[in-house]
Amino acid sequence: MRPIVTAVACSPAHGFSKAVVPAIMLRKGQGVEGDAHMGVTVKHRSRVKADPTRPNLRQVHLIHGELHDELQLAGFNVAEGTMGENITTRGLTCWACRAARYCISAQTRWSR
Repeated sequence: MRPIVTAVACSPAHGFSKAVVPAIMLRKGQGVEGDAHMGVTVKHRSRVKADPTRPNLRQVHLIHGELHDELQLAGFNVAEGTMGENITTRGLTCWACRAARYCISAQTRWSR
Protein backbone atom coordinates (compact mmCIF):
# COMPACT_ATOMS: atom_id res chain seq x y z
CA MET A 1 0.00 0.00 0.00
CA ARG A 2 1.34 3.41 -0.93
CA PRO A 3 1.21 5.88 1.94
CA ILE A 4 -1.77 8.24 1.81
CA VAL A 5 -3.03 11.18 3.83
CA THR A 6 -6.57 10.48 5.01
CA ALA A 7 -7.21 13.70 6.91
CA VAL A 8 -5.67 17.01 7.88
CA ALA A 9 -6.61 19.03 10.96
CA CYS A 10 -5.83 22.37 12.55
CA SER A 11 -6.76 24.37 15.63
CA PRO A 12 -5.83 27.97 16.46
CA ALA A 13 -6.38 27.28 20.18
CA HIS A 14 -4.46 25.02 22.54
CA GLY A 15 -6.52 21.94 23.26
CA PHE A 16 -6.37 18.21 22.81
CA SER A 17 -8.36 17.73 19.60
CA LYS A 18 -8.13 19.53 16.27
CA ALA A 19 -10.89 20.10 13.72
CA VAL A 20 -10.59 18.16 10.47
CA VAL A 21 -10.39 20.68 7.61
CA PRO A 22 -10.30 20.36 3.80
CA ALA A 23 -6.65 21.51 3.55
CA ILE A 24 -3.73 22.84 5.58
CA MET A 25 -0.78 25.00 4.55
CA LEU A 26 2.63 23.84 5.77
CA ARG A 27 5.21 26.58 6.33
CA LYS A 28 8.87 25.56 6.29
CA GLY A 29 10.43 25.93 9.72
CA GLN A 30 7.09 26.99 11.22
CA GLY A 31 4.50 24.20 10.97
CA VAL A 32 0.82 24.33 10.06
CA GLU A 33 -0.44 27.81 9.24
CA GLY A 34 -3.06 28.91 11.77
CA ASP A 35 -2.33 26.07 14.20
CA ALA A 36 -1.63 26.77 17.88
CA HIS A 37 1.67 24.87 17.63
CA MET A 38 3.04 26.86 14.67
CA GLY A 39 6.27 28.72 15.27
CA VAL A 40 10.03 28.58 15.60
CA THR A 41 10.00 28.35 19.40
CA VAL A 42 8.11 25.90 21.63
CA LYS A 43 4.33 26.26 21.84
CA HIS A 44 3.35 23.45 24.23
CA ARG A 45 2.42 25.24 27.44
CA SER A 46 4.61 23.08 29.70
CA ARG A 47 7.63 23.68 27.47
CA VAL A 48 6.94 27.42 27.22
CA LYS A 49 6.82 27.56 31.02
CA ALA A 50 10.17 25.73 31.28
CA ASP A 51 11.98 27.74 28.58
CA PRO A 52 10.11 29.74 25.93
CA THR A 53 13.27 30.22 23.84
CA ARG A 54 13.76 26.52 23.03
CA PRO A 55 13.27 25.43 19.41
CA ASN A 56 9.90 24.02 18.42
CA LEU A 57 10.59 20.42 17.43
CA ARG A 58 6.88 19.53 17.29
CA GLN A 59 5.52 21.84 14.62
CA VAL A 60 3.47 19.21 12.78
CA HIS A 61 1.83 16.25 14.50
CA LEU A 62 1.37 13.03 12.51
CA ILE A 63 -0.54 9.90 13.51
CA HIS A 64 -1.07 6.80 11.40
CA GLY A 65 -4.73 5.82 11.01
CA GLU A 66 -3.85 2.23 11.88
CA LEU A 67 -3.26 3.45 15.45
CA HIS A 68 -6.83 4.76 15.50
CA ASP A 69 -7.98 1.30 14.36
CA GLU A 70 -6.10 -0.40 17.21
CA LEU A 71 -7.45 2.03 19.80
CA GLN A 72 -11.02 1.65 18.51
CA LEU A 73 -10.72 -2.15 18.81
CA ALA A 74 -9.59 -1.62 22.41
CA GLY A 75 -12.77 0.38 23.08
CA PHE A 76 -11.51 3.94 22.75
CA ASN A 77 -13.59 6.52 20.87
CA VAL A 78 -11.00 8.11 18.59
CA ALA A 79 -11.22 9.55 15.10
CA GLU A 80 -9.11 11.74 12.83
CA GLY A 81 -8.03 14.88 14.68
CA THR A 82 -9.17 13.73 18.12
CA MET A 83 -5.63 12.95 19.27
CA GLY A 84 -4.32 16.38 18.29
CA GLU A 85 -2.74 15.34 15.02
CA ASN A 86 -2.43 17.67 12.04
CA ILE A 87 -1.98 14.85 9.53
CA THR A 88 -3.49 11.36 9.60
CA THR A 89 -1.92 8.80 7.29
CA ARG A 90 -2.47 5.20 6.20
CA GLY A 91 0.31 2.90 5.05
CA LEU A 92 2.93 5.01 6.80
CA THR A 93 3.71 4.61 10.47
CA CYS A 94 4.89 7.75 12.18
CA TRP A 95 7.89 5.74 13.46
CA ALA A 96 9.24 5.67 9.87
CA CYS A 97 9.18 9.46 9.50
CA ARG A 98 12.64 10.12 10.92
CA ALA A 99 14.23 8.07 8.15
CA ALA A 100 12.39 9.59 5.21
CA ARG A 101 11.60 12.89 3.54
CA TYR A 102 8.01 13.59 2.55
CA CYS A 103 6.37 15.89 0.07
CA ILE A 104 2.75 16.32 1.11
CA SER A 105 0.53 17.59 -1.67
CA ALA A 106 -2.75 16.80 -3.38
CA GLN A 107 -1.16 13.51 -4.36
CA THR A 108 1.11 12.57 -1.46
CA ARG A 109 4.54 11.28 -2.41
CA TRP A 110 7.29 9.98 -0.19
CA SER A 111 10.88 8.92 -0.62
CA ARG A 112 13.59 7.35 1.49
